[in-house]
Amino acid sequence: MSFDFAETVDVLTRTPTVLDPLLRGTSPSWHAIDEGPDTWSPLAVVGHLVHADEAVWMARARNLLEHGEERPFDSFPQIARYTDWPLDRLLDRFAELRRANLETLASWNLTEAQLAKTGRHPSLGTVTLQNLLATWAVHDLSHLAQISRVMAKRYTEDVGVWREYLSILGR
Repeated sequence: MSFDFAETVDVLTRTPTVLDPLLRGTSPSWHAIDEGPDTWSPLAVVGHLVHADEAVWMARARNLLEHGEERPFDSFPQIARYTDWPLDRLLDRFAELRRANLETLASWNLTEAQLAKTGRHPSLGTVTLQNLLATWAVHDLSHLAQISRVMAKRYTEDVGVWREYLSILGR
């Protein structure tokens, strides 16, 4: 299947809508669970998504459209800015940022030529705007899967003999 801009935007639009009912109002014990050292909790993942929407995806898209390969992208730093924010506040901020970013993206009325325009990632090399937008959608989907996996693993032992049928617990 080939890249489809409208379908990519559709996925990007849905991410905050999927996260909100999954996490909002849940016990803080769900927000803090992780898979061990150097792994992320649902709270950390949502903070990461906020940071990415605030400082990464659209900044890279603008950079690529304005400067092409002349000015490489920034790195993708994980900042600790949101570690003290409650989850509901992060969910609100994420929805707000995503809505604004997608409105801006739509206002650009991107052409096929613009989607094919190249930029430079500092460690990965040449990428297109299409690559960047597809990566943004897959990044969202990866983190949705991550949150679901982390939450499911809370009950690894509690499911008993059904564990062998629950592939999410084996990863």
